[in-house]
Amino acid sequence: MTPARTPTALTGAQRQARAVRLGPRSLLALALVSAVGVAAFGWPFLAPPASTLNAHAQDAPWLFAGLLVLLVAVVAATISESGLGPKAVAMLGVLAATGAALRPIGAGTAGLEPMFFLMVLSGRVLGPGFGFVLGSVTMFASALLTGGVGPWLPFQMLAMGWFTMGAGLLPGPDRLRGRAELWMLAAYGFLAAFAYGTVMNMAGWPFMAALASNISFDPDASVPANLARFMAYCLATSLGWDLGRALLTVVLALTLGAPVLRALRRATRRAAFETPVTFTGHR
Repeated sequence: MTPARTPTALTGAQRQARAVRLGPRSLLALALVSAVGVAAFGWPFLAPPASTLNAHAQDAPWLFAGLLVLLVAVVAATISESGLGPKAVAMLGVLAATGAALRPIGAGTAGLEPMFFLMVLSGRVLGPGFGFVLGSVTMFASALLTGGVGPWLPFQMLAMGWFTMGAGLLPGPDRLRGRAELWMLAAYGFLAAFAYGTVMNMAGWPFMAALASNISFDPDASVPANLARFMAYCLATSLGWDLGRALLTVVLALTLGAPVLRALRRATRRAAFETPVTFTGHR
């Protein structure tokens, strides 16, 4: 009789499975695009009132959007060179298409976006490198599907890349499994959903300056004053939407998280990403 495999050995193989292994160049590219992304999102709080950047408050988001397009493309290409093989590309295509199809469901209804649930679990199973590419590609594909292409799209791609990458940076499955893992993912999804909404508000908020309201960006105001305006803007415009997105992510993680995690881990194990693809000729 053939001896059965021990559960410990199988679990260990699953723990090590990664669609993308981040190398030094990939980490450097991620750090670069993240640093520029922080500047692109937070420049109203980083530039002093007398800065020439504030004098071009209406132009800055467009300039940063163009720069982010190039940087996200560079990061995706760098990560691809680090080992995004054909099996990982196939997995990326399936998950990105699924996420893009899920986004329109509930769109415009209190922020009910089930795509975020899939991104959290995918990043958890497939790792931070794959997660960043998946989040960016999914947001790009969903924008093409829904007609949501505009200057905000590069910001959405970067923010979703961060969102999905963060799930891959959570404590490994060797530390948390079962209900504890689901609660951790639910908590992350809840907080990250608010974080995503907040950073996206930063991308669009400077365009509000023309309205001259008490919650719009004021290029001549101090940083604390603009921070107070921004907080009021978030409370007035997006709190309900972000709360709906966060609660839906929690509910889906706790109810559907276990079977989806099993399916993703089974697919990852069968794909054997770290095993090179070989072709044998037949005469």
